[in-house]
Amino acid sequence: MITSDMTIASVMKLDPQVAPVFMSFGMHCLYCPHASAESIKEASMVHGIDADKLVEALNAFFESRK
Repeated sequence: MITSDMTIASVMKLDPQVAPVFMSFGMHCLYCPHASAESIKEASMVHGIDADKLVEALNAFFESRK
């Protein structure tokens, strides 16, 4: 289960195919240094994104991959 406390990089390591989910929310720098340092919650604040909606979409992606 993905949480807003996880980093973008840690989610990308689980399955790189999740990239389009991040991109659909306007997060395009998935491999920049901030992706390893910032949590999804922190990155969402910087990008003006609803972290809960992003996490929901990420979890839906991983659920569909089962």
